[in-house]
Amino acid sequence: MIVKNEEESIERCIKSVKQLVDEMIIVDTGSDDKTVEICRALGATVYSYQWKNDFADARNYSLSLAKGKWILWLDADEEIHQDTDPNAFRRLAQTKMYDLYNFELNNFYGDEVDYDRVIRILHPRLFRNGIGFHFTNSIHETLNIDEILLKSNKEKRVGKASVCIWHYGYLDKYVNNKGKSERNITLLLDALTNNEEDPWLYYHLASEYYRLKDFTKSFQYINRSIVLFVMNQLTPPSLLYKLKYSILLSVGSFEGAYPAIEKAISLYPDYVDLLFYKAVILMQLNKYKEAIETFDQCLEIGEDHIKYLTQKGLGSFQGWYYKGMCYEKMEDKENAKKCYEKALALSPTHKEAAIALAKVK
Repeated sequence: MIVKNEEESIERCIKSVKQLVDEMIIVDTGSDDKTVEICRALGATVYSYQWKNDFADARNYSLSLAKGKWILWLDADEEIHQDTDPNAFRRLAQTKMYDLYNFELNNFYGDEVDYDRVIRILHPRLFRNGIGFHFTNSIHETLNIDEILLKSNKEKRVGKASVCIWHYGYLDKYVNNKGKSERNITLLLDALTNNEEDPWLYYHLASEYYRLKDFTKSFQYINRSIVLFVMNQLTPPSLLYKLKYSILLSVGSFEGAYPAIEKAISLYPDYVDLLFYKAVILMQLNKYKEAIETFDQCLEIGEDHIKYLTQKGLGSFQGWYYKGMCYEKMEDKENAKKCYEKALALSPTHKEAAIALAKVK
């Protein structure tokens, strides 16, 4: 890990992984709280690093210190699922088939930890040491997966492991830290001066402005990102369209979003989030029958397509809840009741569904 002033989170993270690994390497980039003290007390080796406004450089320094044959990387505001088998990583490391494993990354959002309010995606976290893996990009650093695995048919060298990571950094108390977003925006704009044609920089800027609820700037940057991918004769990644239509829904631009969203869905027909957004748009446009048909598509796809950045529930309890709202708008209380009951059966803590069910009974 690379860390700075993480005394609130670091103990939880280290304790979750301590029995799973052979060494724990912490690169501290200038903490002035108890982070370093906590790490050492828990058995981690801590190294100091002079911060250079470059996350990839700090990550790569941490990689250079690793002695093991495989490397797991984490952030301090994450933890490995508590039920993970203590020998899980050692078994994964015995493979000759893979050089890298994706784990299921679950990002909490909202005002408190709720296991039904997460955004999920497969994320590369465990990789073979000594074959050239390193991080690129000064901010929102990523592994050079394509560079290392392209020649050896990267899809066959990448495995999916049954390991879950819980990420707390998108909870409101962290997202509302405007200083962090402003720091990220400064670094991204600086990176943009050196590479004005990098579509990912525009995407990350759009994401930062979205978190700050500056939807105008966010929309400008996400559209620029999409255009640059198209100009480079590349299909824009699915998460760009997710962000674009999240923005339009946030500002209530339903006519602006439909039928344009159909093009995005044609590129990613099994992306439940895009279909769910379409259904919500149709509902807001009073096209209730069409919305119900689209929510049914979401329920048919289900929850398991986490190759995409996917919000939990859109293919299950949220689909049923919104379908119930459509029936309620159509004054079909019997079907609305059945839908709300389905939603609560799948998510007993769904407050909105419980309120709606009480109203239609």
